[in-house]
Amino acid sequence: MIEVICGPMFSGKTEELIRRIKRVIISETSFIVFKPNIDSRNEKENNAIATHDLCGELQAVVVDNIDDIYNKSKDYEVIAIDEAQFFDEDLYKIVLRMADEGKRIIISGLDLDYERNPFITMSKLFSIADKVDKINSICMVCKKNLANYSKRMVNNTDLMYIGDKKTYIPICRKCFNN
Repeated sequence: MIEVICGPMFSGKTEELIRRIKRVIISETSFIVFKPNIDSRNEKENNAIATHDLCGELQAVVVDNIDDIYNKSKDYEVIAIDEAQFFDEDLYKIVLRMADEGKRIIISGLDLDYERNPFITMSKLFSIADKVDKINSICMVCKKNLANYSKRMVNNTDLMYIGDKKTYIPICRKCFNN
């Protein structure tokens, strides 16, 4: 089973991944959580995934590439991957292989970059997923509409630019276009 959780910044993607893993813990099923080496959101604990408000945290294995995910997950029934958009676009091949081996895969990540272009890695994962959940945030401009996008608030054009609430805001279509 392949489950993908996606949406803009601050929509609760990591929070949802942690919620699902908590249920795995209750079921006493073996699991492992991965995060990319590039994700430095939680400076307090480098080997964890955490929500932006730091209310939820879960130990994670930091990996440099997709082969590490496959090689380190052989003894686990459930594999969770946070911030999947930062991995190589061939992640779907490893995920498909693990799912075909009977593992449950739970993935979270941004579906779109700050210019509303799809992350190729995530797009490929959507196409092989058994379940895709798109989570919305609230627009931080109008405070009324659901936000589907992440607007970058700093002058930087790097595609992979790690940030926080000072760097990005969730924004709706109407406010993005204004």
